[in-house]
Amino acid sequence: MLEKCSILQVYLIPKEMSQRVYSLGAPQLTLLIKMPQKRRSQTWTELKQAGNECFKNGQYGEAASLYTQAIQLVEKSGKKNQEDLGVLYSNRAATYLKDGNCSECVKDCTVALDLVPFSIKPLLRRAAAHEALERYRLAYVDYKTVLQIDCNIPAAHDGTNRMTKALTEQDGPAWREKLPPIPTVPLAVRERMSQAVTPTPVSQQNGTCQKESQGDGAVKQALALKEEGNALVKKGEHKKAIEKYTESIKLNPTEATTYTNRALCYLSLKMYKEAVRDCAEALKLDSSNVKALYRRAQAYKEMKDYKACVEDLNTLLKIEPKNTAARKLQLEVQKIK
Repeated sequence: MLEKCSILQVYLIPKEMSQRVYSLGAPQLTLLIKMPQKRRSQTWTELKQAGNECFKNGQYGEAASLYTQAIQLVEKSGKKNQEDLGVLYSNRAATYLKDGNCSECVKDCTVALDLVPFSIKPLLRRAAAHEALERYRLAYVDYKTVLQIDCNIPAAHDGTNRMTKALTEQDGPAWREKLPPIPTVPLAVRERMSQAVTPTPVSQQNGTCQKESQGDGAVKQALALKEEGNALVKKGEHKKAIEKYTESIKLNPTEATTYTNRALCYLSLKMYKEAVRDCAEALKLDSSNVKALYRRAQAYKEMKDYKACVEDLNTLLKIEPKNTAARKLQLEVQKIK
């Protein structure tokens, strides 16, 4: 039996007893409170979204926990979608990077890249983590791999330049000889990425902000035109090749090799100023581009600007000390001077 009282009385009772309590007639007021129902479990996509929100708010520990729960749900489901898992591991890696847990960041990025090879975000995040751990060679390899996929990513250019400087100081002029192999990115991957969106630098987002890449098919068409130009060069038809490279550059002005290829044609046609200009554009995109440095040095030599020629060759030989063509050209210029 429920006791009567002269003050507000709260009864915590199951729903099925509610009629019986009303019949007892509490003297002042009776409040019926429903027993708490079991909370619905969140899906992995909801956990991921919640993690993204926490990340945006700077709650990196909570975000990592939510991504971990999402990963566990996906893995337990038996329906392992590699792309979904890759994104989750990459996102969790971003939280570790923000918290300074670089070793765990590297581990998660490596798992993400095993699931979806040549993904830009985990490559950039792993590169940043390696850099923070002073593993400059590994960081350099990751940054250069990103540039193979998309040469228009400032974070990768900046990282490559920093690593080049750090490795030169650490290992001397022969630092390239101590690098691990840089993987070759398949053409299919580059074509796929050229039609997708280009991610913003790793420090600015976590899968939430992206910018539009060039129009659908434009980069792919530019690549096809470049290949046509390459075929014409092999036939010795340099003027026609220049036309193809020029069309390619209009569609995609961020491909360094198209500029260096056109520069080669200009050299063959003794159009040295144009060759210098194209090599300069290529070096804006990739400051350590050996072909651009060598071909500009060749053009400077023909223009009798020996000082500029030697400067380019010296820069090139710091990057590739064993470049025999550059050594030979350097000796030739020294004899002329």
